[in-house]
Amino acid sequence: MRTATKCIQSGYKPKNGEPRVAPLIQSTTYKYDDADMVADLFDLKAAGHMYSRISNPTCGYLEEKITDMEGGVGAIATSSGQSASLLAILNLASAGDHILCMSNLYGGTFNLFDITLRKLGIEFDFVDPNATAEEMQKYIKKNTKAMFGETIGNPSLDVLDFEKVSTVAHKNGLPLIVDNTFATPHLCRPFEHGADIIIHSTTKYIDGHATCVGGLLVDSGKFDYTNGRFPEFTTPDASYHGLVYTEAFGKQAFILKARVTLLRDMGCTMSPFNAYLTNIGAETMAVRMDRHSENALTVAKFLEEHPKVAWVNYPGLKSNASYELAQKYLPNGASGIITFGVKGGAAAGKAVINNVKLATLVVHVGDIRTHLLHPASMTHRQLSPEDQLKAGVTPDLVRLSVGIEDINDIITDLTNALAKV
Repeated sequence: MRTATKCIQSGYKPKNGEPRVAPLIQSTTYKYDDADMVADLFDLKAAGHMYSRISNPTCGYLEEKITDMEGGVGAIATSSGQSASLLAILNLASAGDHILCMSNLYGGTFNLFDITLRKLGIEFDFVDPNATAEEMQKYIKKNTKAMFGETIGNPSLDVLDFEKVSTVAHKNGLPLIVDNTFATPHLCRPFEHGADIIIHSTTKYIDGHATCVGGLLVDSGKFDYTNGRFPEFTTPDASYHGLVYTEAFGKQAFILKARVTLLRDMGCTMSPFNAYLTNIGAETMAVRMDRHSENALTVAKFLEEHPKVAWVNYPGLKSNASYELAQKYLPNGASGIITFGVKGGAAAGKAVINNVKLATLVVHVGDIRTHLLHPASMTHRQLSPEDQLKAGVTPDLVRLSVGIEDINDIITDLTNALAKV
């Protein structure tokens, strides 16, 4: 099945006489008739749900849907996209280890890595995603455990050169972690281009309606954790009576280790109700992403021709620096996010934000409605001016999340707002 069909058909598989729509299992616990079976669940000898902090059927339906869409072997639904990033790193690295990241990360991810996880003793370096493979190689250390990037940078909108970055990662025996939030598995399937681990903020396009905060961590099952860099996967775990993850779980070693240790201990679990709503939203993801991409390209072309707009950044524009990479990795659409600058700088950009009527100023992107915000003073405010520039955030940058409203109404709204600058 193609991804548009998987949006609807993957995940929940009703049996004869069962509900056609995936049910909400709003329960923390599960009944068993045999004590030894529950013991086997705790020893990871049997499959099943024991407590909803670790797994839940409704969360499982969403996990299975996105796993199938991405072409992986398993997934974990988390309480937020930040939690998915956190679990991805902590499942591979601990105090004294090192992660190499692209510098154009979402501000929240940058702060998680550069501030919070540094306090836990994990080192991070940030390299320009446009650097050559040789330049990236210089950042690799003996204690490096992974490379991390975004399919479409937020808000720089650089498209990741998967071939280049995955080649560097795999040459050094490292997994490549990719945040696929802006693209979704409908527009890009990073596992097909060399990624090993995918994260999503389901809060954005997968939910699509701005109703639920959530995240997903997805495992390709392709990376070899027995290459000598990851002893935590190949040596006995005392918390499970000496279980060795690569021996017990094979291709699912990464995702099951994350579930039965980190999710168990940290509890950053998606609620069943949020999973239920997110799963419903995901059913229309393909239709929405086609419309988001179509509308965004039309808006980008409009802004590019507008006399009051200084510059426009959208990977689908032929004038864009990432256009060739977008054609290679995002042939069905470049998603719904645009950045642009208005002549007159930050003040002029804020004037546009303050004068739109259909679009709204919210700290969010990636839902059905059109939104604008000013990253330098909002989402990336905690970053220094130097780090903002490394992330692709200039003082005049306006981030526009193009919704699925009638394109003529979106254009009219922007026309009227620009007229007041």
